Amino acid sequence: MDAMNGRNRALKVGVFYDGGYFTHVSNYYNYVHPHRRRLHIGGLHDFIKHTLAAREGTSPSLCHIIDAHFFRGRFSAKDALEKPNQLYHDRVFDDVLMYNGVRTHYLPVKDLQGRKREKGIDVLMALETYELCVLKRFDAVVLIASDGDHVPLVRKLHALGAKTMLLGWDFEFTDESTGELQYTKTSTDLWNEVSYPLPMQDLIDEGLKENDEVVREMFVLRDTVRDAEENGAERAVATVVDEERHQSTVMSLKNGYGFIRFPENNLFFRHEDLIDMGFEEIAINDLLEFNVAVNAKGQRVAKRITKPMEA
Repeated sequence: MDAMNGRNRALKVGVFYDGGYFTHVSNYYNYVHPHRRRLHIGGLHDFIKHTLAAREGTSPSLCHIIDAHFFRGRFSAKDALEKPNQLYHDRVFDDVLMYNGVRTHYLPVKDLQGRKREKGIDVLMALETYELCVLKRFDAVVLIASDGDHVPLVRKLHALGAKTMLLGWDFEFTDESTGELQYTKTSTDLWNEVSYPLPMQDLIDEGLKENDEVVREMFVLRDTVRDAEENGAERAVATVVDEERHQSTVMSLKNGYGFIRFPENNLFFRHEDLIDMGFEEIAINDLLEFNVAVNAKGQRVAKRITKPMEA
């Protein structure tokens, strides 16, 4: 039997992110979707390998992601300084990408008629994806994207002999702050052009309902301190990882614990982590100041929490 056939066939895979689109989708799952968790890049890569292996009749262990690239517009240092903790948040996400072997490609965010807009990202992504496919001869190229402008790229990749997989989302929701209907839709032309179109909103909802392990692992884990308390387990000890003070708002509160909005995942805290204030004195959307700590399970939590000092 040919060793390259069936379940012995190894695949070279390239993964390419439209970064603004990925961030938008991750925010949807964190703030709108009932699951209330961000997408996890490592878990997403594992999902890609399992799904591609099933389509190609091989083993996930033989689907090798040899390249992963993230494309996005980025604020200038001056603009970032005007946004609370923007530079820190950018660096945290860079760390997440580096940890998962994803290379970053940034273009400056430009001011167009008073609005900050990304410009040229689709073109840069298409050029880099095509060039890398020519050089490395991917068996499969995975796109996390939604724009129909990627259709010519997909056709070029097929001409090179690569299969294409699209991770796309279609969803809508009502913005609670404005009451306006917001929607995200993947280009029909792009759906129809790729080898393997994946309607991710359906696959994720079905997987979560069926408690599919691969789908569950596509999301960052909540801090397990709460789970430990609910099961009567010993509390995890947390160690402050730096002395820098951060500010963000309360996302949720319940029975003496809560979560503070913070990338890449929100931070868990307990009532005893509050300094010079009681738990009943804080409310959702209150601004708090805190240190970031890591507990015994390697998960980040908020410690030394105070109200910001008045200027």
